[in-house]
Amino acid sequence: MINDILYQELLVYFIGLLITGVIGGLIAGLFGVGGGIVIVPILFWIFTSLNFPNEILMHMAIGSSLATIIPTSISSARAHYHRGSIEIDIIKKWAPGIFLGAIIGGLSGKYFSVNELKYLFASIAFLVALNMFFKEPLRLGNNFPKSRLLNIIMSSLIGLVSSLMGVGAGTLGVPALVALSVPIHKAIGTAAALGLFIAVPATLGLAFSGFNIPNRPPMSIGYVNLIAFFIMFPLTVFFAPVGVKLAHRINQRALKSIFGVFLIITSIKMLSSIIF
Repeated sequence: MINDILYQELLVYFIGLLITGVIGGLIAGLFGVGGGIVIVPILFWIFTSLNFPNEILMHMAIGSSLATIIPTSISSARAHYHRGSIEIDIIKKWAPGIFLGAIIGGLSGKYFSVNELKYLFASIAFLVALNMFFKEPLRLGNNFPKSRLLNIIMSSLIGLVSSLMGVGAGTLGVPALVALSVPIHKAIGTAAALGLFIAVPATLGLAFSGFNIPNRPPMSIGYVNLIAFFIMFPLTVFFAPVGVKLAHRINQRALKSIFGVFLIITSIKMLSSIIF
């Protein structure tokens, strides 16, 4: 009886990770968000259903998501590069600040409680969802800023917040780039490439900072669960280029509305888990 229950739990875990990998890869290619905006909440719910310790649920979901974003960003960025959708000049200006913010976020992640990380994720996801429904994106300027200091500040904040959410550069980077008058396809492709500068340092930071934390799931390095990583990343890598192709063919307006609804539901569900 016990073995049957254990088998059922592992089967649900395996199937859930497979589905998460497929969806995460598609979303990464479609919106340049690295898939983390989808992977984190689904991993959180999967870990919850498996009765992992509550105090590390969000940390494990974030760390595992960031590890998956490493190969996903490479796959997505290559597909965007071949379509000429990456602005190398922006990469040069934003990569150092994003890297710095991400490493700070990765190393400091353990000092945030589960509820604090939930609040952060749910709040940002809700704002991103609202942005999906606007016909005209927010504009902060007609030209990309030339100020080195301003670029460092903006990119560092994006790296810091993204690492604490477990997402790639697209979640905050795409709206920011579009607001700075970067064309949407260029913004998506550039953010996909910048995701690597978040995922690598943040993953290493969370793996290191969570190394001595007790009661972690089996096969975990710090806050990174290797089982989740190895099941999901082949699927995210395979489906990210598929998402890139779809991004150039389908009605982005309708897709963004559907995705926005998903994010709002996710935000509400995550906030309700804190209150109730």
